[in-house]
Amino acid sequence: MLTAAALTVTAVGAGLLWRRRRATPDQTTALRTTGVGARRARLAAVGARAGADWATHRARRVFASAERKVELDTAFELRTAEQVAAALGEMKGALMKLGQMASYLDQGLPEHVRGALAQLQSDAPPMSAELAAGVIRSELGHDPDVVFATWDPVPIASASIGQVHRAMTHDGEAVAVKVQYPGVAEAMASDLANIGLLFGGLGQLFPGFEPGPVVAELRERLTEELDYANEAANQIRFGEEYAGHPFIHVPRVFGELSTARVLTTELADGVGFDEVASTWSQHERDLAAETLYRFAFGSLYRLRMFNGDPHPGNYLFRPGGEITFLDFGLVKHFTEAELLPFEEMIKAMVIAPDPATFRSIIEDVGLLPAGEPFSNDEVVDYFSHFYELVREAGLMTITPEYASESVRRFFDQRGPYGPIMRRVNLPASFVVIQRINLGLYALFGDLRASGDWRALAEEIWPFVAAPPSTPMGETIATWESGRR
Repeated sequence: MLTAAALTVTAVGAGLLWRRRRATPDQTTALRTTGVGARRARLAAVGARAGADWATHRARRVFASAERKVELDTAFELRTAEQVAAALGEMKGALMKLGQMASYLDQGLPEHVRGALAQLQSDAPPMSAELAAGVIRSELGHDPDVVFATWDPVPIASASIGQVHRAMTHDGEAVAVKVQYPGVAEAMASDLANIGLLFGGLGQLFPGFEPGPVVAELRERLTEELDYANEAANQIRFGEEYAGHPFIHVPRVFGELSTARVLTTELADGVGFDEVASTWSQHERDLAAETLYRFAFGSLYRLRMFNGDPHPGNYLFRPGGEITFLDFGLVKHFTEAELLPFEEMIKAMVIAPDPATFRSIIEDVGLLPAGEPFSNDEVVDYFSHFYELVREAGLMTITPEYASESVRRFFDQRGPYGPIMRRVNLPASFVVIQRINLGLYALFGDLRASGDWRALAEEIWPFVAAPPSTPMGETIATWESGRR
C-alpha cells in the first residue's frame, strides 16, 4: 500500500526539521555542559561544516581539470573517525535510509518534500585512504596491500554505510571490497533512537496508524544492515538459489576476506540504470523490467525472502535481460504465516474477486480497523490500485505518470480517498515489502516497461504456478528442469 510512502515521507520530513532545529544556540550551550552532550555538539559542528564544505567542493569540481579534481578530492577527504562519524550523522545514517525508501517516486511528491529528500540522497564525503586501510587492518589483520595482491585506495562507489574499493586477490580474482565507515554504527544508533519520535506524531495525520510495529521493524532491519556478516549470509543464500541462472547473477562472497565491517565479493560488470533508461532500446528495457519483476516476486514467494532495497544503484545491467543484483543488507525473511495474507488478498482481489472477503482479510491483518463506515466497494476501490498491474491479462505499459499518480492519489488527504487513507494502518510484516511500491514500479515507470504482468505473476504465484508466458520464462523453465 502506498500509504507506506506517505508515512515514510512525512516522518522523514519531520526528521529533517528535527535535525535542523535540535541545536539552537541555547540548546548547544546546554549540551556542552555534559560529556556526552559536548561530544555530540562537537560532532554535529564538524558534520555541519563537512556537509557545507562538501557541497562547495562538488561545485568546484565541475570546472576543474582531471588533475585538479584529484587534488581537490585528496584535500577534502575526511581523515579522522570523528569527522566521518559527524558527517554521517548529518548526511547519512538511518534518516538517509528512510529518505531512500520514499525517494524513488519523487516526481509525485510535493515540492518541499522533494527538496528534503534531495538532501538525503546527497553523496557523503569519502573517507581517506588511510582510514579505509585502518578498517582493513583492524578487521583482516594486515594492511590492504598485504591482504590483497593489489588494492585501489580510491573508492569506486559509496553506499549508505560504507564505500567500495577495487582489489585483486592473491589468487588473481578481481573483487569489490565494501568497507564500513568508522562511526557509522553510532550515527545509525542515534537516528534509530529517535525513529519513534519521528513516527509518533503521525497519528494526527493518520488516525489509524499505529507506529509501534513500524518503528520496531525499521529498527531491526536497519540495524541488520550494519552487520556485513549478516549481509554476506543473505547474499550467499540468494547466490545459492540463483547459481547458474540465465538472467539473474548474485556476486560470490569471499568469506575469508569478509567480517562484520568488511565485505569482499566478486567484482561484477554491467551498466547502470540511468544508461539503460536513457539509451537502450525499448525491447531491452522491457527485458530488464521482466528480470527485475521475476527476481523480486520470485524471491518473495519461492524463497520467502525479499531484498528490501530496490535502489537503482543496486543493479548492473547487460543486454538480453541479464542483471547483477548488489547489496543484500536489507533483506526481510518471511514465514509461511506472514506470506499467507498476501496470497489470500491476491485471491480475493484478483483471481476470484470477492469484496467482502478481501475486506475481512485486511481487517484481520490490521490494515484497516474493523467497523469503519466504508462500503466494501469503497474499500476495494481504494486498494485495487495496488493490484492494477495484475487484475487483467494483456499488455500494459507502466509510465512515469502512473508512478507519480500512485503517490499523488494517496498523498492528498483532501482527495476522494482521504477518509480511507487516514484510517489505514501498516502492520510490521508489510513495512519492508512496501518498498516494491516505493521503488520497483517507479523504476518500471522510468523504463516505460511493457509486459503482461498478470501472466508473469501467475507463473510466479505458487498457488497458480502457470506455465511460462515469455521466451525468458521458457529459458528459465529449462534451467530449472536441469537443476532437478
